[in-house]
Amino acid sequence: MKSVGTISEMRHVMAGVRAKGKSVAFVPTMGALHEGHLTLIDEAKAVAELVVMSIFVNPIQFGPSEDFARYPRTLDEDSTLAKKRGVDFLFTPTREDIYPENVPVVIVHPGSIGKEWEGAVRPHHFEGVLTVLAKLFNIVMPDVAVFGQKDLQQAAAVKAMVRDLNFPVGIRVAPTVRDPDGLAMSSRNRYLSPKDRELGLILSRALFAMRDAFGRGERRASALEAIGWRMLERVVGLTPRYLAAVNADTFQRVNMVRHGDAAVGAIRVSETRLIDNIIF
Repeated sequence: MKSVGTISEMRHVMAGVRAKGKSVAFVPTMGALHEGHLTLIDEAKAVAELVVMSIFVNPIQFGPSEDFARYPRTLDEDSTLAKKRGVDFLFTPTREDIYPENVPVVIVHPGSIGKEWEGAVRPHHFEGVLTVLAKLFNIVMPDVAVFGQKDLQQAAAVKAMVRDLNFPVGIRVAPTVRDPDGLAMSSRNRYLSPKDRELGLILSRALFAMRDAFGRGERRASALEAIGWRMLERVVGLTPRYLAAVNADTFQRVNMVRHGDAAVGAIRVSETRLIDNIIF
């Protein structure tokens, strides 16, 4: 694995790769890697000859009161994991290189996909995500980029950006990876105490209960949401933020749930926000 620290070097490396006609899959991350990230590498290796992973904690996708300063930064460990899993190029740019003017003048707006759910709870979050991804796509110029289903609204926004701005990048979304207890893997899980983790499990259990009811024939979104909300509201010590049945492409709420729609939810446990989703 080759580590690349600057935009100019990354462009030079990728020019050589393209000159050789090699296909490239890209896995953008903020580091603090776990098995969920590593399965994205597996997916990338299955669809391209070379894999580029980026690690960049993107400041403009964090709100003023969010955890940018304490977000886990474990570059040495991440580098070892990426190398063992088969990454060819690890791109680790600095904030100054990505944002030489500190805050970009031009940003990418997510449109209607970013108005609700995570977009409502975290204003400007998706603007920050899409802006940095647009920059990274233009630097790496991959054939395919791989994202995780756990951040399903993000993936929907990225697909829309690629479609509407004509990026020549295919987008693949790999299934959520869960711990044996059902908790969706996340870099922020390391914030959770054992008690908080037990509380956090109710989100995945509520989503699974909604999926089970759909499997038994319930199609009314209101009825499915009520099942999930009853489970969340019975638990003392967590704060539900949202739970809804939505179209997985537009992220608009649906009245009648169809195969391929999603249930999305978020809760706060102590100081940690957890998000999760399932596809019906």
